[in-house]
Amino acid sequence: MKTIEEINEKIAREEAIILTAAELKSIVRDGQTITADDVDVVTTGTFGVMSGTMAVMVVPVAEKCSFEKADSIWLNGVPAQPGPCPNERLGVVDLVIHGTSSADDRYGGGHLFRDLVKGKEIDILVEAHGRTYENKVTLEDIDFARIITTRLAFKNYHALINPTATTISTIFSVTGLTGPFTETSVSGCGEINPLQNDSSHRIIGIGTRVLLNGATGYIMGKGTRSSPDKPNVSAFADMKGMDPDMMGGMKTSHGPECLTSLAVPIPVLDEEILLGLKTLDRDVPLPVSDINGRTAHTKVNYGHIWEGTDKVIRIDKDRCLNHPDCPAMRTCPTEAISNRFIINRDLCINCGTCTIQCPGGVFRARLGSIELAEGSVPISLRQSDRVRAENLCKMLKNRIQNHEFIPTKMMEPL
Repeated sequence: MKTIEEINEKIAREEAIILTAAELKSIVRDGQTITADDVDVVTTGTFGVMSGTMAVMVVPVAEKCSFEKADSIWLNGVPAQPGPCPNERLGVVDLVIHGTSSADDRYGGGHLFRDLVKGKEIDILVEAHGRTYENKVTLEDIDFARIITTRLAFKNYHALINPTATTISTIFSVTGLTGPFTETSVSGCGEINPLQNDSSHRIIGIGTRVLLNGATGYIMGKGTRSSPDKPNVSAFADMKGMDPDMMGGMKTSHGPECLTSLAVPIPVLDEEILLGLKTLDRDVPLPVSDINGRTAHTKVNYGHIWEGTDKVIRIDKDRCLNHPDCPAMRTCPTEAISNRFIINRDLCINCGTCTIQCPGGVFRARLGSIELAEGSVPISLRQSDRVRAENLCKMLKNRIQNHEFIPTKMMEPL
């Protein structure tokens, strides 16, 4: 058995063997033998819709004594909650802003967080005692800005289906989830998810150092709605160290949602930990639930989503029909499509919406399907981006190798 301290010493001597989750799974798929002596750290990650994301920050608004305290505040039109500290007569406002709060049906907290991290100027509007105060700030003007998650990185998400003939407006669909059993919306990065790879619950705990949206952060504990079958975690990190490509917002038929990412290094201490790391997509259960009340319907596995499917959307611009109101452009949940057949890869999360909406088939990808007693149900939306999650694993691996990130031992178990 190895210890985390011994592994960190090997990292310092540049003798440690560090693999991304995807690299390790490839070894397993190839049938190669690998033991705990052959690898020291495996980097895991996930990226996708994480509703339980919020920011806590202190924003400058006006000169001291301009107003007593804020009654209401908006950032780029997104409403926030002033407090908890009143900062009486100081001209600044403590606030909490939810990733799912929205200015309109296209722009919400997740978009705002990404804009701040990108260095964009943000409009501040405050109402205090019947008067309004305005300011423009960037992240550099904000002394304290922290992302806190109430829950993220569920070990297992749902595949959502609609067994009724009524289209349902939901955060799990861009245009509304149709039925009966005509499509399914899925989430989760399967075999590279951090909690999936720590099946023995020996690595991820209170105090574990992680990357949250690309910034060094820490696990605070279990998240809301965590359960033994579907654990998740809460975490925090400073916004000023975050990567805009590892966060953002997306629109759904029920309003804007927040995109958040998490990467966790798993030190391979012994064969038990390595056994959990060898789990493949086909071995990871994927519960299928009725969107009405999230009641259980059946179970499939993540192999339906990620094995034999396309992780990246392909483009065949010659198929464009030059539709005057391009459906793919109009419905893209991250507004990544422009000029009918150009994808901004910085915004695209490979969700697959464009492949369903484009009448000419310009945007193409095999999204897969799930097999139910009612028949084969095609996947119409992926709310997790496996490509970004794998890139996040590479980012963490590089930082460990460059001595910019040191794996830590948990302080307490979840």
